[in-house]
Parts: sequence; structure tokens; C-alpha cells
Amino acid sequence: MKQKKIIATLLAASMTMGLFVAEGMTALADDYDQVVYAYATFNNIPSEEDLDVVEEAINEITREKIGAEITLKPIGIADYSSSVSLSLQAGEKIDLFESLGNFNNCVSTGMAYDITELLDTCAAESKELMGEAWLEACSKDGSVYGLPTYKPVALTPMVIYRQDIADELELDMSAVNSYEDLTDILRAVKEAKPDMTPLAPTQAGTIGMINTLGDIDWLTDDYTEPKGVLIGDDMTVSDLYSTDLFKEKCELVRSWYTEGLVMQDAATTTSMAAELMSSGNYFCYVASYSYPEEDTAASLQAQCGSYELGAKMIGDAYLSTADINALTWIVASNTKVPEAALKFLNLTFTDEDVCNLLIYGIEGRDYVKAEDGSVSYPEGEDAATVPYTAQLSCGTLGNFFIMYPTAGTNPDSLEWELEQNQNAKTSAAMGFTFDSSKLKTQYTAVSNVIQQYLPGLQCGSIDPETEIPKFVEALNNAGFQDIISAKQEQLDAWLAAQ
Repeated sequence: MKQKKIIATLLAASMTMGLFVAEGMTALADDYDQVVYAYATFNNIPSEEDLDVVEEAINEITREKIGAEITLKPIGIADYSSSVSLSLQAGEKIDLFESLGNFNNCVSTGMAYDITELLDTCAAESKELMGEAWLEACSKDGSVYGLPTYKPVALTPMVIYRQDIADELELDMSAVNSYEDLTDILRAVKEAKPDMTPLAPTQAGTIGMINTLGDIDWLTDDYTEPKGVLIGDDMTVSDLYSTDLFKEKCELVRSWYTEGLVMQDAATTTSMAAELMSSGNYFCYVASYSYPEEDTAASLQAQCGSYELGAKMIGDAYLSTADINALTWIVASNTKVPEAALKFLNLTFTDEDVCNLLIYGIEGRDYVKAEDGSVSYPEGEDAATVPYTAQLSCGTLGNFFIMYPTAGTNPDSLEWELEQNQNAKTSAAMGFTFDSSKLKTQYTAVSNVIQQYLPGLQCGSIDPETEIPKFVEALNNAGFQDIISAKQEQLDAWLAAQ
């Protein structure tokens, strides 16, 4: 009996000691602010166990630097925006998230925290890095609601083409300096290789025509569905679809279509450019990129199959507000730790270790670093097999210019990309954002009309001579002029306040 009492006493003491340890650990955890960082990934979602390793490596830094622990919440790109919105509505803890072309909606619906007063104390380095123009692009009514991903944002239209075919046919791609210059190239490919389609769609409903219209400010709209734009330095909001510029481009692609130079179902296909190019049945496509020609071709190589690619610029970069705030990091309006959240966001832009842990994961396990500082997957591994990677999110997380360069890219390109950001021609309306909240009915109706007509017009499958007048009439019946008038009114007020 006495022995049992001793055992019972020891067990009770052990349980009490365990309770004290547990309470001590809880108290220790409570010393750190808890921040949930929800980010979109184009790669596989890692297992919880593999993610924990990256998380802990980041927390070893953040505990000391900002007194916070970070929970990483990677979400697949296809579900990202809806998942974040639903989670916030349900009261789930998300402290930091990114806009994906919906910055204005995040602000107007109350999802974004006003960080204006916190910038100097929690993100002074990022504030200086971004500069006033970029912060203004993420502002509304004088308040700052986010920090844009710091990356090459000055997009330049390019033709991406099969270098082997260009060499075989002795095509002078250096002479291609505009969209119109492609005509003779496409004809030469069609004549020499009648079974090959010269031009592939970039994605459903576009063959790159809209990327080459020149100095266009889309005034907050997605460029694939513009609803009132600024053209050049004219501060008059225009109906793009009624301009000679739009008609001439549509007539050009119509001629390509009738000659069989472009994929015939480009307006409706679900196939993307990379997939089509990898099939070997297409010569080129047109899209906009923010890297030098050589780096652009190298980065697209693996996506487009085993064919060697070339890239040629066919226009100039142009920056508007939407180019900057399309991907903006936002502190959630319902966060309980705004200061800690903003401090961590600041680290993603300024701390090389934090930034690269987010993108590449753990050195030796998820990537290896060469003597020149470039990184690649470990031997025998790739993006699908390593425990963690977010490499395809390199343009969406943190500061692109402090990320390790991937093998095969030219480190000197970073200087070129920074110069593009700083020297690209900028819209006179930089910083203006349009509030469409009072025009939801018109926006929905106009979007439906655009989806009906624009893909066919910009892919050449319908005749611009007969269809543009119908398009414009349908737009006006849907309330298009209401949108243009509202944009002009808000733009004039914004200009007057500058």
C-alpha cells in the first residue's frame, strides 16, 4: 500500500511538472505575435510536415527581429482569391494576403487595413524602397492600403518564337519591331511549312493584339476587358473600340485569319500558348514580359517543350496604376496584429533570407546553390518532387531583386529590369484608381458584351467592318457611356486635387 502511495505521489508530481512545462511553453508562445501569411502558389501545395520546416526557419528570424511567429498558408492560384475572401468572411485568421488584379475591390469592400500611420514605424525600409509613386498607386483618398510586390513591372510586348525554325528559314527576327512587322514572317513560315500554324493564341480570346496598342492606361480595368481608357497623353477618357487604332489592329488580325496565319479557333480555345508551342505545331505567340529578351526566352524554355526559343521586343514598356497595384500585399482589416503583420511584410521586401525561404525553401533539401550564387533543384529533383518550392510565384512574393537568381539567367539583367521600372514611360494618371462600386449593373452588362465580341475581333474570326458597329451599339445599350462619364468625372476630380 505504501509503495502504491509513493507511485501515486510521483505520478502526480510528474503531471504537475508537465502542466508547468506546458504552461511555460504557452506563455513563451504568447510572447510572440502570431501572423498568418496567405500567399498564392503556382506550384504544388507542400505537406504540413514539409511546410513546418520552412515555417520554423522563417520563425528563427522573425522571433528575434520582430517578435512574431509566422504561419504560412499557401493556396493554389486557381482558388486563391475566392478562398481568401471566404475565409475572411467566415472570421478565419488571415493577417496578410495579396490582391490578384482586384486591389480596388479589396479596398472598396473593406478587406484592407489602412496602413498609412504604421508605415514609418513598421515598414520604413519598404516605404523608401517603393517610393511615393508606387505607394500612391496603392492608395485611396489619401490613405495607403498595401505594398505592391517589388519586381520588374514595366511590361514590354514581345514575340516568342521557335529559334530553330527562324534559323532554318533564315528569318530576320531582328527586323521585327512592331506587330505589323510580323505579317511577312508569318507568311514565310506558312509557305515553308504549310502544316504548321504560324501564330498561336496567348490564351483564350487573344493573340496578343491588345498588348501592342501602345500607350494605353486601362484606368483600373483588366486590360483584357477595358471599359474606358486613356490613350497617350490625352486626359480624355475614350471608348477604345470606336477608335481608328482599334479598327486598324482588328483589320490586321482579320487578314491574318483569312490567310490561315493564326489558329482558327483562337477566340474559343482553352489551350494556352506554352501548351501549344510545346506541341511543335506552332511557330510563335505574342505576350508582354518584364525581363530582357534573352532571359525571357530562357525562362519560357522549359514550359514550351524542348524547342529552343527566341524573344524579340515589338514595342515599348508603359506603366499605369494598374501595372503596379495589380499585385498588392494587404494587411487584413480584421487583423488583431496589424503592426506585426506589417513588420513581417517589410521583411519579405528587405530581408534576403526571409524572401528566399518563401520562394525556394530549404537549401540542400529543396534547392542547391552554385558558386556563382544561382540556384537550381537538387540533382534528380524538380518542382513536382521537392518537398517545398514556390519558384513560380517569384513575381508575386516579396522583392524580386533580392531573390537568388535561377541557373541560366543573367544576373546583369537585374540592372536592366530596375532601369525599366524607373525609366519606362508612365501614364499622366499614375496613382488614379476608379471606384466602380456605383456602376455594378453597367459593369456586368458591359462585360457580357465585351466577352461576346472582343475575342472574335482581336483573333480575326469576325469581320471588323460589320461587327465593330454592332459591338459599339451593344456596349452603349449596356450602359457603356455611364462608365466613361463616371471615369471622366472621377479623373477630373483627382487631377484637380493634385
